[in-house]
Amino acid sequence: MPDHGHSQHEIEARIESATGHGVLRDTVYGAIDGAVTTFAIVAGVAGAGLSPFVIVALGLANVLADGFSMAAGNYSGTKAEKDNMLRLRAVEERHIATNPEGERRELRHILSLKGLSGDVLEQATDEIARHHDNWIELMLEGEYGLSNTMPHPMRGALATFGAFLVAGMIPLLPFLFGVQNAFVVSSGMTLAVFFAIGALKSKWSLEPWWRSGIETFLIGGLAAGIAYFVGSLFYV
Repeated sequence: MPDHGHSQHEIEARIESATGHGVLRDTVYGAIDGAVTTFAIVAGVAGAGLSPFVIVALGLANVLADGFSMAAGNYSGTKAEKDNMLRLRAVEERHIATNPEGERRELRHILSLKGLSGDVLEQATDEIARHHDNWIELMLEGEYGLSNTMPHPMRGALATFGAFLVAGMIPLLPFLFGVQNAFVVSSGMTLAVFFAIGALKSKWSLEPWWRSGIETFLIGGLAAGIAYFVGSLFYV
């Protein structure tokens, strides 16, 4: 990934348009869980020796129901995080209005932990305290460890559901199209998806693509193996 530029224009554009962590985590989480849970159902039902129709029915039910459940859970959790940030912002606004000197002491201490001291510390405290919104943003970061960017519950939920739906359909495709040796083909396709997800997410990490791919491949393969083993215990 190329480094970003450091001209004044590039710095202002990049920093002022920051939107938080984005949907990378939601997409990777949804895709892995979609592939794992759907293939777990396919492996379990196939291990039990049931018909392809049952596999497709249960797999589709999982993709839609579990995908929606994950999206709803993501939405609720992210919204709770956002609501908590709004609550803490209101707390800080009230404290600044009712006890400004106490809040200034907190502000001064936060700035001192960032390495400021002496006259520079006092000047920075005075200057930030003159800008109400900046004061609150710094208090949220320094006192509660919160980012100054609000999370987006609906965007995260849609990313989770979309990734779950796409990845979760992969194990079902051989059964939907009546491919011979559908379970073997489904296994190969799903394991390839696991590896692809891992390799893709390495773009945002320091790990080599092959190591990240193998890691996700092993996690998904283990889950599938467990499901198949349990299903085989009920083979008719």
